[in-house]
Amino acid sequence: MARPTRMRTAHRTRVRTVRRWGTAALAAVLLTALPVPAAQAGTPALSVVGDRTQPVFSRAEAIHQQVDIETEVDSDGDGRRDTVRMRILRPKETDAGLRVATIVEASPYWAGIDDVPFHNVDVDEDGLPAGRRLAAGERVPGLVGPSVTWSGYTDNYFLPRGYAVAQLDSLGTGGSTGCPTSGGRNETLGAKAAVDWLNGRARGWDPDGTPVSAGWSTGDTAMMGISYNGTLPTAVATTGVEGLKAIVPISGISSWYDYYRAGGGVVAPGGYQGEDTDVLAKAVYSRADREICKPVLDRLTAEQDRVTGDFTRFWKERDYLKDVRRIKAGVFVVHGGNDWNVKTQHFGQLWEALKRHDVPRKLWLHQAGHSNPMPLRMEEWLDQLHQWFDHWLYGLDNGATTAPRVDVEQADFSWRQQRDWPDRSTRDLTLRLNADGLSPLPGRPVRQTMTDAGRTVTAEQLVADPGTPRADRLVYSTGPLPKDLRVNGVPKMSVRASLAGSSPYVTALLVDYGTDTRATAGTVTDTSQLVCYGEGIPGDTGCAYRTRHRTETADFKIVSRGWLDIRNRYSLERESKAVEGREYHLTWGMQPQEHVFRKGHRLGVVLISTDHDYTLRYPAGTELSVRTGISSVTLPVAR
Repeated sequence: MARPTRMRTAHRTRVRTVRRWGTAALAAVLLTALPVPAAQAGTPALSVVGDRTQPVFSRAEAIHQQVDIETEVDSDGDGRRDTVRMRILRPKETDAGLRVATIVEASPYWAGIDDVPFHNVDVDEDGLPAGRRLAAGERVPGLVGPSVTWSGYTDNYFLPRGYAVAQLDSLGTGGSTGCPTSGGRNETLGAKAAVDWLNGRARGWDPDGTPVSAGWSTGDTAMMGISYNGTLPTAVATTGVEGLKAIVPISGISSWYDYYRAGGGVVAPGGYQGEDTDVLAKAVYSRADREICKPVLDRLTAEQDRVTGDFTRFWKERDYLKDVRRIKAGVFVVHGGNDWNVKTQHFGQLWEALKRHDVPRKLWLHQAGHSNPMPLRMEEWLDQLHQWFDHWLYGLDNGATTAPRVDVEQADFSWRQQRDWPDRSTRDLTLRLNADGLSPLPGRPVRQTMTDAGRTVTAEQLVADPGTPRADRLVYSTGPLPKDLRVNGVPKMSVRASLAGSSPYVTALLVDYGTDTRATAGTVTDTSQLVCYGEGIPGDTGCAYRTRHRTETADFKIVSRGWLDIRNRYSLERESKAVEGREYHLTWGMQPQEHVFRKGHRLGVVLISTDHDYTLRYPAGTELSVRTGISSVTLPVAR
């Protein structure tokens, strides 16, 4: 039985309003926006009321279509161009002349994933693996996405409003051919083929092998998804493909180097120590032919380089930032401040690149981790997403590009809108690492030394109890803060330091010391809050429970982290010899953050070498020496 499409909740009914936003820089885009396609007499048409597409089409009667689309690449080397399989739901009226835009979610996960051994991260003095290798099934890859066909909400909410929705199997997965390469160029072109087919530029065949075209499509396409599914939209957009009008990358990767490496060193995604491009590619390799891609997967292992961590041609191929200037789509970026899987650097550097090239953009920054924001703020999410798609795909002049660009979730879980991120009031605050703590003024230069604990102690253990002397860390903290201090942006380290021993890592941890209840990466389902947001069908109600943040009360929180391989102090591309015990001027950034250090709390910087859950783990004993007084941390502080 179909559900009414007006959202319902047991506790309240919200009247949605369209905000008229205040930024005029992108108003000229409206001049080139295409209007809603006009219908000929007797032809079904969209219903638009109050600059919104209306839910007048039936999800229950939607047409299901499957098509295999020819790509530009032959990544499996079989002499034939790879194909990608796309499953489509579209209003039945498209068979009677209605032409609609399409929302595509490309993914390597629709057919599920395999258990794959991870790399061993305990290494000897020379950096070569030591000890045992993880057994199959012991862990699963970090970029886990949906695996149930038509999961989610786009079909229930958007199809009745006149959109087709589609799911695409990435190369080497599901019904597609070709090989998975964890962000390689072939995967980008594989997903791009879907946009080309919807615009009549690529060939496609139905399950019987009959050529089929997308005569029902306007050609205008959006791509969205979370994690890997949120990475592919950015990748495709950077090709400049015609017809891709909007993307919504949620917790997406902007450069694969920054997913598996940092500062010249091998650094894992949070929670997945030992994963790398080859592990992920093997895990999603689900196409029927289980042998043809093995040479491709072996090349990933050889070329990814888990010894030096240098930024090589391999990683340059997987860097989307260099091509941001080609993006022609409106970009709605979404990320969680507590996402340590796809770290916050990915949204931060993408956002800055979009600014530099004046790409139409919008940002949501919430306090959860690697998760979808929809159930956290359901009505507002669907309201703004609907507005974004209506504008870019149907040309509606609805205020989508004239509002404050940024929505930021606060520590109390309220939301604030602002014109940009970091906030325009942000200024740098430099604090010196002095022998007696952090201060705006430099203290007397003193050489302080800690001894790396190696493989046995986590960062959380090392930052706890800052007043207790420990030989395996260096702690610098302020006194109790006289007022709240809001950090938004990238904290940066400038340290005069030396290393002596086997580990090349210098790790900085930005810590909020003070007992408080804070958001963690997790969310909790609220079963008392069921919201029906779209038309239901048997097996899919079109309803979802709200979620709320999981919190914990603790004496401290690691707010941000940053890593540097001292051999890459001059360049990410190549190593430079580092002499043991010689001091070097080291500079590196931490992960961008939005965080308020409350009045009465202490702000701390803790320096260590091995970061147990992220870096390769060398044997214990490396000595890190730091020159205080001339070493510092610079914080982007806003009102």
